[in-house]
Amino acid sequence: MPMPVMRMTIMRITVTRITIMATMTTITVITMTTVMITTITIIPRMITTATIITITTSIAITTTITATPMLMTANEPPAAGALADGEAAALYRLMTWLSPAFPVGGFSYSSGLEWAVEAGDVTDTATLADWLDAMLGDGSGFCDATFLVHAFRAAEASDEARLRDVVELAAVFVPSRERQLETTTQGRAFTDIARAAWDARGLDALVAACGRPPVYPVAVGVVAAAHGVPLPATLHAFLHALVSNWISAASRLIPLGQTDSQRVLAALEGAVVATANRALHATLDDLGSATFRADLASLRHETQYTRLFRS
Repeated sequence: MPMPVMRMTIMRITVTRITIMATMTTITVITMTTVMITTITIIPRMITTATIITITTSIAITTTITATPMLMTANEPPAAGALADGEAAALYRLMTWLSPAFPVGGFSYSSGLEWAVEAGDVTDTATLADWLDAMLGDGSGFCDATFLVHAFRAAEASDEARLRDVVELAAVFVPSRERQLETTTQGRAFTDIARAAWDARGLDALVAACGRPPVYPVAVGVVAAAHGVPLPATLHAFLHALVSNWISAASRLIPLGQTDSQRVLAALEGAVVATANRALHATLDDLGSATFRADLASLRHETQYTRLFRS
């Protein structure tokens, strides 16, 4: 009587290809796996006879991983009291972008302060602090802050039509030719340098959606949104940089010493915070300026006889 037939099955799995597809929020990994199943049928009395059946098939295994875009750094948990990875990255970028060392040429503009000093409106720390407080709360400071907020939110929502409206309104809201030159030149420089050295996914599309080179506060809002930097931090850093640049110009015009310059900056801390909080809740209909003398200064500067600054 023949012996029973023995069958032995061997399975071998080989990963042959891994495909990764990424979107803004997810990463999909598709693994093509080759499975080779070999069945050997053996008849014991006829060892020399064996039937081998080989079946090869490919199986696609899909895995979806949710990822956090933009500000991703090390995976190690922060030490007690340390900044989280996203917070540290956002702070680092804001300190870089809004530093006097970032090459947007802010040192060459005074926003009309040069004429105000020549006219005798600004002569010391007290009159400088009063002038800048008005510019922050009721003039170009509040307007620029509001444009930054709305540009940021439009870019964050990828709302191209809304972003284009903000860009156009901000461009026509500047009261003088020199101030127009100041804000558009700085905006163009900020955008170009950010794209060259600090590019982010989707930033090119947002810049293209603007339809024209954005003015400086709009450029800052768009770049910060593309990088996922929080809006309140961006707004406060922008206003601090704006005031610091005004004080730097005044220190060369009055002139002021380094300690007096810091006293003015410290005195304006509350005004910066108040302007930022107001801009965060302002609509475009709330835009307006009540600093006629500062606007006049930027107009008069165009025909000023001696000038250190371009505005």
